[in-house]
Amino acid sequence: MVAVPKGRILKPLVALFARAGIDSAGLLSDDRSLVRDTGGLRFLLLKPDDVPTYVEYGAADLGVCGRDVLDEREPDVYRPLDLGIGVCRLVVAGPVGAPPPGGRPRVATKYPRSAAAHFGARGVQPEIVYVQGSVELAPVTGLADVIVDIVETGTTLAENGLAIVETVKPVSTALIANRVSYKYYAAEVRALVRRLEGALAAAG
Repeated sequence: MVAVPKGRILKPLVALFARAGIDSAGLLSDDRSLVRDTGGLRFLLLKPDDVPTYVEYGAADLGVCGRDVLDEREPDVYRPLDLGIGVCRLVVAGPVGAPPPGGRPRVATKYPRSAAAHFGARGVQPEIVYVQGSVELAPVTGLADVIVDIVETGTTLAENGLAIVETVKPVSTALIANRVSYKYYAAEVRALVRRLEGALAAAG
């Protein structure tokens, strides 16, 4: 069982699997089924934040998950391979032209652990405001001084009058494995990892 995230990462993931000789095209079919059998594998289609939970607790043997989620949640899983897709950045962003906030900045984010660690490393204790979506609105409405969020192109930030202040860390997508499954199905998992490594190497 392989847990994969719904959303923007699905198409490049299917393309990577195809280069590795794994038929996962059924993941792109337009229906509401959350369990898909394709290419000899069974896939679970989940919200990205739920993937590590399903893998950690053994409902899925393997999963595909962004490192932003893994670093924030810190699930007890193996991370055998970076897949090199879904590359983006976790950044601090604020209103264009605004001076850096002094004292104890108010930070809106869905990544409270990562945000606190980033500011804490500089001796700053931020006030964290947890938001799930539309985080770009927080500085615009006065809810927060800055945000910590994932950025791919920066277009959404610019459209909301925000600019990147600094990069917290680069983010990509990883293959993760349940610890028991990784040992019990060691040969199968390692064979899959080798095929994916070959596909990544061939892509340069």
